[in-house]
Amino acid sequence: MARDRLTFRRFSGLDRSGPPPPQTRSDAPWNVWTIPNAIGFFRLALIFPMLILGLSSENGTDALPAILFAVISWSDYADGIAARVTGQYSRFGALLDPVVDRMLVISGVIICWKFETLPRWGIAILVARELYLLLAGQFALRHGVELRINWWGRWGVWPTMSAIFFAMAGVSTLAHVLFYVGLALSLIAAVVYTRDAVSATKAAPSS
Repeated sequence: MARDRLTFRRFSGLDRSGPPPPQTRSDAPWNVWTIPNAIGFFRLALIFPMLILGLSSENGTDALPAILFAVISWSDYADGIAARVTGQYSRFGALLDPVVDRMLVISGVIICWKFETLPRWGIAILVARELYLLLAGQFALRHGVELRINWWGRWGVWPTMSAIFFAMAGVSTLAHVLFYVGLALSLIAAVVYTRDAVSATKAAPSS
């Protein structure tokens, strides 16, 4: 199968037009052993020590767990680039990547919750949003609807991740500003997901 020309926009992830790669569909082979998945395993392996170091710190703002959080966050971009350069997309990678991202965010907010470096009410809303999307996603899949991430969700990722990093790094004011921006975008994304899921479910043929 011919691969699409790798323009700068596609390389950088700015251009996500077109259907998802066929290797990532639900009926595709798992294809675990790829370069992008190796990066995903590396990211996953760093989460546990980052969480332990963060929770065992004096006030939740030690340098090492903050650095580990940044490395895990930015290497998410690296596995996307690796997949686009090598063409090694896989069903396993499509599932692994969001799991690692969610585990990273959950680990970060656990540290922020313990030391209250971000507002706990906002963290509670963020966690409730994640649980809602998890349940809504399962409901959509049972009805034969597979939702793709929307741009509101994409735009909300980095303010949220950055807020957690800056909170762990002790840059409180910037952390709070970014957290509120990320939270607002994440909630808008949840509304859009819900709208798309309802529309797609109504349009899907009944079994």
